[in-house]
Amino acid sequence: MPDVTIVIPNYNGMAVLDTCLHSVLNQKGVSAQVIVVDNGSTDGSQDYISRKFPECELVSLDQNYGFSRAVNEGVRRAKSKYVILLNNDTEAEPDFAARLFATIRRHKRCFSCQACMLQYQDRALLDSAGDLYCALGWAFSRGKGKPADAWPKGGKIFSSCAGAAIYRRSVIEKLGGFDEAHFVYLEDVDICWRARLMGYENRYEPRAKVYHMGSASSGSRHNSFKVGYAAGNSIYIIYKNMPLPQILLNMPFLLAGYLIKYLYFVKKGFGRDYLRGLKRGIALCRANRDRRFSFRAEHIPVCARLQLELWRNILRLPS
Repeated sequence: MPDVTIVIPNYNGMAVLDTCLHSVLNQKGVSAQVIVVDNGSTDGSQDYISRKFPECELVSLDQNYGFSRAVNEGVRRAKSKYVILLNNDTEAEPDFAARLFATIRRHKRCFSCQACMLQYQDRALLDSAGDLYCALGWAFSRGKGKPADAWPKGGKIFSSCAGAAIYRRSVIEKLGGFDEAHFVYLEDVDICWRARLMGYENRYEPRAKVYHMGSASSGSRHNSFKVGYAAGNSIYIIYKNMPLPQILLNMPFLLAGYLIKYLYFVKKGFGRDYLRGLKRGIALCRANRDRRFSFRAEHIPVCARLQLELWRNILRLPS
């Protein structure tokens, strides 16, 4: 049995695969199973992986089912207790997997642990030191654009970015896997939030380092696809993971958050895409009522702690 399974979703990423796969096949200190799940690429990725990287297990899907489905396909084939999810547009340091593996084993209630994600083009700058979520309904990367050593210590975070993080496979399975209704965006925040409601924690390990290119599959920081899906999923994630009293408590913050985002995207030329995304999110809630977290009285303390964190994280928004 390998120590870890590294699952890499891919969609038309042949231009970046060489760098990523060479780095994961060069990991030291752990035994690793490497699975690439291809989401129906049309750029020759599948043939390229088969020819140049036969050490990798290739799962070829017939069309693009989204990030969540690709991850679930990989997790189902994992032979280890721990699964590392890694974006295809990354380069991992040789001790990346070993660092994550050691940290999650040391913390028994740890569901996930994120690596230090640095910018590929400027490795002196952070890309993400963990994901945070605030009462405005916004998820954001801690430390983006800050110096690489801005968060030198590990510790608890709201959630782990699935672009470079390790997870307990048993808990993923207990939670029903990554929610495929998300398709892409916020699915990692969603599953980490659900894990926290069940009493688990998510952590950050700064010594595990990955260099991230960014937007290799979606093509740019802002586009119609990304804006629409992220907006819809921002509605869906709240519906799933907040009990009704908590939603009502946060409603003034949430309405302000959606208004600010809408005005921002209007200026960027994506206002209609954002509104269409919100409408899609409402439809997702109606179609997936059975996926809402089953809240009971025992969840009140953890919801209260999370709520305080949501308020505090407003103060941690990037300036």
